Amino acid sequence: TGGKDRRSGLILTIPLCLEQTSMDELSVTLDYLLSIPSEKCKARGFTVIVDGRKSQWNVVKTVVLMLQNVVPAEVSLVCVVKPDEFWDKKVTHFCFWKEKDRLGFEVILVSANKLTRYIEPCQLTEDFGGTLTYDHMDWLNKRLVFEKFTKESTSLLDELALINNGSDKGTQQERERSIDLNFLPSVDPETVLQTGHELLSELQQRRFNGSDGGVSWSPMDDELLAQPQVMKLLDSLREQYTRYQEVCRQRSKRTQLEEIQQKVMQVVNWLEGPGSEQLRTQWGIGDSIRASQALQQKHEEIESQHSEWFAVYVELNQQIAALLNAGDEEDLVELKALQQQLSDVCYRQASQLEFRQNLLQAALEFHSVAQDLSQQLDGLLGMLCVDVAPADGASIQQTLKLLEEKLKSVDLGLQGLREKGQSLLDQISNQASWAYGKDVTIENKENVDHIQGVMEDMQLRKQRCEDMVDVRRLKMLQMVQLFKCEEDAAQAVEWLSELLDALLKTHIRLGDDAQETKVLLEKHRKFVDVAQSTYDYGRQLLQATVVLCQSLRCTSRSSGDTLPRLNRVWKQFTVTSEERVHRLETAVAFHSTAEKILQECPEQPEAFNEMDQFDEIEAVGKSLLDRLTVPVVYPDGSEQYFGSPSDMASAAEHIREKMKLVSLKKQQLRQPEATTPES
Repeated sequence: TGGKDRRSGLILTIPLCLEQTSMDELSVTLDYLLSIPSEKCKARGFTVIVDGRKSQWNVVKTVVLMLQNVVPAEVSLVCVVKPDEFWDKKVTHFCFWKEKDRLGFEVILVSANKLTRYIEPCQLTEDFGGTLTYDHMDWLNKRLVFEKFTKESTSLLDELALINNGSDKGTQQERERSIDLNFLPSVDPETVLQTGHELLSELQQRRFNGSDGGVSWSPMDDELLAQPQVMKLLDSLREQYTRYQEVCRQRSKRTQLEEIQQKVMQVVNWLEGPGSEQLRTQWGIGDSIRASQALQQKHEEIESQHSEWFAVYVELNQQIAALLNAGDEEDLVELKALQQQLSDVCYRQASQLEFRQNLLQAALEFHSVAQDLSQQLDGLLGMLCVDVAPADGASIQQTLKLLEEKLKSVDLGLQGLREKGQSLLDQISNQASWAYGKDVTIENKENVDHIQGVMEDMQLRKQRCEDMVDVRRLKMLQMVQLFKCEEDAAQAVEWLSELLDALLKTHIRLGDDAQETKVLLEKHRKFVDVAQSTYDYGRQLLQATVVLCQSLRCTSRSSGDTLPRLNRVWKQFTVTSEERVHRLETAVAFHSTAEKILQECPEQPEAFNEMDQFDEIEAVGKSLLDRLTVPVVYPDGSEQYFGSPSDMASAAEHIREKMKLVSLKKQQLRQPEATTPES
């Protein structure tokens, strides 16, 4: 309990109970308890209190005798606490004080209330009327913790010493074998250390609390002995654990280095083996968009497999960089060599993948442009193969413009194909033997021949289309000219019809005198010249259409429509013009004769002898009046009048008035002839 007798010897209390007490267990327990104090403490002796108040005398006697065999040298006094008036008669049968020499210690029987005669009250627990504070379960728990810590720490020290000493062996192979066999301790060092620190803290806390004057559990000699024992074990554990951590660190570093080296070789072996073999079998570029896309899909699968290994490369590179930053000189050279080897292989393989991807992309673009150009050429050829049957010149011009645009688009497409093809050829020519780890001259020749063949084929097709476009352009230009001639010829017919219409409707005046009539006749001749020019122009245009039709090997509507119309209108115009000329000439003769008669003086005797002139002018006037009432008869039998009836009536009225004047003049000339004989 921590209590001491007056000689500073420890007090050992043996409480007995009503149940049967096992002497073997009691002997083992006493051996354990007596092993706790130090030798110095044991030398001061023990005072044993045997509490027999709840036990039988035979048991008490057996316990006292057993003390002779267990601790005869250390026991100085045995106090047997007896029950009140219970053993009085039996004590006479066995006197402990008579057996002192044989037992080796003094035995006294004492009541609990008289125990203070031999031991101070402050050194006795409350069970014996003392004031010493003692919690047996708390002591037991702490003692179990101490025993567990002592056992675990001692075992752990042996294991750590074995591991640490094994790591100091000569060869690397022996060291690794030793570490492999005893690498993990049976218990966690951190847990044991934590338990030791908590135990030491508890022991130290109890020691300090025992001197503060308060009611507390008094320090025990076993605890004072436990503190340096725990501290010593902790110091040894820390030392061995530090060495063990260094061994683990070295082992972990070596293991990590070996794992990194193994993974590096896995990456390198795969990239230089199966990875390179995959690229080695992929050299074509395809002969179409679909073929190139299939090769791209296959390449994406290859890239996907490489990506997994590249991810391992990134992780390994980070691990190597972390180890390099740690700065272990002995591993720097090896780590840098691994890092360089890994980087070289990965970058070389990544370059090959990128080159292959760019090559396939360029091939896909080349085939895409080639397909677009082929479709453009097919469209242009289809347009050229269709016979041209436009309705007018405007549609021909639009078709010709569309043809030129398509040809220009083909030119741009061919130029783009050449650029893509040359770029692809440049990439192929830059493809060295290291790209796939073998000579690829034969495979490259096939790719080059294919590219050049596609470009040459497109060039030939484009040349053929150009030749056909030239022929079609010439034909369409001739057709434009043909339509223009037909349109102009039709316009000439319209103009001639308008001249005929103007001749019939507006050219109706015959003049008021000879001078005016002559002016009208001169204007009419000029009008006829204009019509003649129009007719000649139309004839020339129609002749040109005939030549163009012969060149184009097509029939024209001009010979069956425009030319007959032109000839018909021209004949009508000619007949009408002749009738107009005849009327104007008759009117000139009429006005000239009439004016001459009307201007002659009566004093001129010769005038009176020319009466036949009057008859002539009357005949001319009547003839002119008759012509005014007669329509123009065309060759086809149709008839047409000059002007309106009112216009003709006005012209006829003017002629009649003039004829009246001439008749009046005639009468005046006859009157002198009649009067002369009468006179």
